[in-house]
Amino acid sequence: MSLEMEHECPNCGETRSFWKIASTELHLGRKVKWDCPECDYGFVQIDGAVDTSTA
Repeated sequence: MSLEMEHECPNCGETRSFWKIASTELHLGRKVKWDCPECDYGFVQIDGAVDTSTA
């Protein structure tokens, strides 16, 4: 998995490059935290099954 990802940022209102700020292995799968460097909006993904982003 790369260190950055293009994703829609609801705070900025446009697509931004989000940076991976943390990653860990859980019983549900790999948990990855992403952060927008422009506004500090962040979200979590767990193996594609859980996504806390609002976009």
